[in-house]
Amino acid sequence: MVATIRYEDIVKVPKALLHDHLDGGLRPATIVDLAAEVGHELPATDPDVLGRWFADAADSGSLERYLETFAHTVAVMQTAPALRRVARECALDLAADGVVYAEVRFAPEQHLEQDLSLDEVVEAVLAGFAEGTAQAVEAGLSIRVGTLLTAMRHAARSQEIAELAVRHRDAGVVGFDIAGAEAGFPPTRHLDAFEYLQRENFHFTIHAGEAFGLPSIWQAIQWCGADRLGHGVRIVDDIAPDGTLGRLAAYVRDKRIPLELCPSSNVQTGAVASIADHPIGLLRDLRFRATVNTDNRLMSGTSMSREMSLLVETFGYGWKELQWFTINAMKSAFIPFDERLRIIDEVIKPAYAKLMA
Repeated sequence: MVATIRYEDIVKVPKALLHDHLDGGLRPATIVDLAAEVGHELPATDPDVLGRWFADAADSGSLERYLETFAHTVAVMQTAPALRRVARECALDLAADGVVYAEVRFAPEQHLEQDLSLDEVVEAVLAGFAEGTAQAVEAGLSIRVGTLLTAMRHAARSQEIAELAVRHRDAGVVGFDIAGAEAGFPPTRHLDAFEYLQRENFHFTIHAGEAFGLPSIWQAIQWCGADRLGHGVRIVDDIAPDGTLGRLAAYVRDKRIPLELCPSSNVQTGAVASIADHPIGLLRDLRFRATVNTDNRLMSGTSMSREMSLLVETFGYGWKELQWFTINAMKSAFIPFDERLRIIDEVIKPAYAKLMA
């Protein structure tokens, strides 16, 4: 089975992506162009060399060091044209990789250095996604992009960003998130924002259980009411060697709370030692709602096809397993149920059925 799955076939098969950061997926050549326009100094000006620098700098085993690489991408995303270009190229790159549904997140509060308002930042990104989606269709590809607005967990603007997300909910913003260093910044610091979102019947995910353990996951779910867990990889700490689930792990599985797992990124930040050590295999065997994601395509030098290929190589997965992860992600998307069902029934299942036949 494994030998029959080629990388080029994985690229063509429909994929669903729930955890991808806009400022972590820029094309190196675009960073060089935009940096020249604004006078930002980069570690390298050759796109190939710069791309390798990002991957090497992010490959430190520390979430904090990993996050430092974003200083360069965020610096060139401070104008409406730059944001629009980055979003347009993001949609095109994902579509070229066979992604038919993607939720891409970014933190509007990080793009205000050139006097854009929060609303102008969001409008520029949404316009870029619309342009990229239209260009993908013209090229014979299909992709639906939903946007998540992220608040930085070390800052104090989560209520403002939550209201911003709700304000743009009918224009393409489908959810809310908090991100940044977990240690010392628990999700309960932003409880007002999460309670507001619940009153507004709005979806949200929370980065939890990546660099910090079970308390972060427990707070995200039981105090804040997260619909999904961003990463959530440390839920494995509540699973005994014989597979017995602790009460929190059992709750997460029983409630079908989706885990936005990002294998390559988790290795880079030190959450796991290697792909082979990643608990995604165990979590799949135990039938958690596990999904496969890219996190930051630039920093990890990755794509959805590469992440899936790594799982095929490491765990011996076939098309059946890749379809399982894909449908899990699509079931967990923050768009209406009928739209999710249409993509599953009309796009994902027929494509995989053809391959498995």
